[in-house]
Amino acid sequence: MVVRAVRIALVFGAILAAINHGDRLLLGDIDINAMLKILLTFCVPYSVSTYSSVLAIRENSITQKLE
Repeated sequence: MVVRAVRIALVFGAILAAINHGDRLLLGDIDINAMLKILLTFCVPYSVSTYSSVLAIRENSITQKLE
């Protein structure tokens, strides 16, 4: 689950970082504040992927118990 979430975070985090900070990245205008925001951008898809996986596992576990 963690490996899959990291892969998803790398792909979609890069896309989100390019959309949100692409102009600054192209200009090389990156300070520590911008770098922290870019790093946090990668946390969003990681968190969503992990949360979704946990919910699916829990739902599957409950369904199997009912059968």
